[in-house]
Amino acid sequence: MHTDTERCVRAVQAKDTRFDGVFFTAVLTTRIYCRPGCPVVPPKPRNMVFYPSAAACQQAGFRACKRCRPDTSPGSPEWNQRADLTARAMRLIADGTVDREGVPGLARRLGYSARQIERQLLAELGAGPLALARAQRAQTARLLIETTGLPMADIAFAAGFASIRTFNDTVREVYALAPGELRARAPKGLPSAPGAITLRLPFRAPLHPDNLFGHLAATAVPGVEEWRDGAYRRTLRLPHGHGVVALTPGVQHIGCRLVLTDQRDLTVAISRCRRLLDLDADPVAVDDRLRTDPLLAPLVDKAPGRRVPRTVDEAEFAVRAVLGQQVSTAAARTHAARLVQAHGERIDDPDGGLTHLFPSPAALASLDPESLALPRSRRTTLTTLVRQLADGALVLGPESDWDEARARLGALPGFGPWTVEVIAMRALGDPDAFVPTDLGMRRAARESGLPHTPAALTARATAWRPWRAYAVQYLWATDSHPVNHLPA
Repeated sequence: MHTDTERCVRAVQAKDTRFDGVFFTAVLTTRIYCRPGCPVVPPKPRNMVFYPSAAACQQAGFRACKRCRPDTSPGSPEWNQRADLTARAMRLIADGTVDREGVPGLARRLGYSARQIERQLLAELGAGPLALARAQRAQTARLLIETTGLPMADIAFAAGFASIRTFNDTVREVYALAPGELRARAPKGLPSAPGAITLRLPFRAPLHPDNLFGHLAATAVPGVEEWRDGAYRRTLRLPHGHGVVALTPGVQHIGCRLVLTDQRDLTVAISRCRRLLDLDADPVAVDDRLRTDPLLAPLVDKAPGRRVPRTVDEAEFAVRAVLGQQVSTAAARTHAARLVQAHGERIDDPDGGLTHLFPSPAALASLDPESLALPRSRRTTLTTLVRQLADGALVLGPESDWDEARARLGALPGFGPWTVEVIAMRALGDPDAFVPTDLGMRRAARESGLPHTPAALTARATAWRPWRAYAVQYLWATDSHPVNHLPA
């Protein structure tokens, strides 16, 4: 996108917020970079240059605009649409891998050399992994400065900086303000309780929250998740500890309140919440493609902007998918709740209501299959899955190659196409995952006049690619989950 100068100029002149996060506009005369939807008067085209990332702008010597705050843009939808090296690297960087494991750790997870990754990211994003991670640290620092009362020294290390000096220099370079000046200018509209961080998660409009939050509420595992007071709440297993998040749907943003045992997990927690709610999607591109089918178009027009509910923990979702095979939602919740009570890690929820982290594969690897109230074949499926996850033979994470993960899942006993594709959709994040054998979707397809046999529905869905997972959401939504207190 950033190489198509004419298209970028049109987007900036129209203040088109759909492109926020897709590319960044740097202004040669002011040495400031902005999001395309910046509300100020657009600069002259001859003074604009375009970059694919905030990190590339910063490396070129541009400072972030104080008006449009380009560092708070939604993420580029590219990284959730693709499974190539660049997209997988970007998902891992967002998950904090470079901060925790360095570039060698990033390379090891991806199976490439550090030099290959550096070259690929420079070619496509104009910045290497260290620069991209640095830009993310600067954004995390700004969030902590503006939304908490933490001392600056604590913020520096929580954001991942190696020293206070590096923190101060980076904040000044990126924002043209000292950390103290940023705090003095911060808006006062996001009060936080002691120990909590309150922030807003941006998204590209439109977003239809009912089915998204309704699904999460309807499938919530007691002790791990709940719907309370208009918010979806759940526990989070994080690299340095754990957390509790409350996510509240809003008209222009998602309210997010985080309580973390270690502030260094803030970036990871935000990334996983955005992924859970599919906030970096491009709903206009998705809906425009799906509307080309005259029988699907009425469902899209009725509630545009549906998202795919995903997960904060890929291994957790895979276990829950097996528990949900051929049983009702209520029965799947019951099975999951029993696992949580028997093998989950207890935590303290400051607001009460949540009690456990969902058990890790390592915790489940030692469970007695006979203790599971499941058919014998499903016990074998679950225990095989858990062992493979625990010993690393099966990796389901931001670094996963979608086709390879599908092949590995399909080779496990008891994993049919439905289970594999649901995991691909919800855990791996493949926007083209498709479940033509799902009975609920086939029923909805029939009621909409679409073909409803798996073969005929698959053939019809060819025109929906690469967004078939979103078409599934529109069809599933005809049997919508009711949730109280969602905005109209």
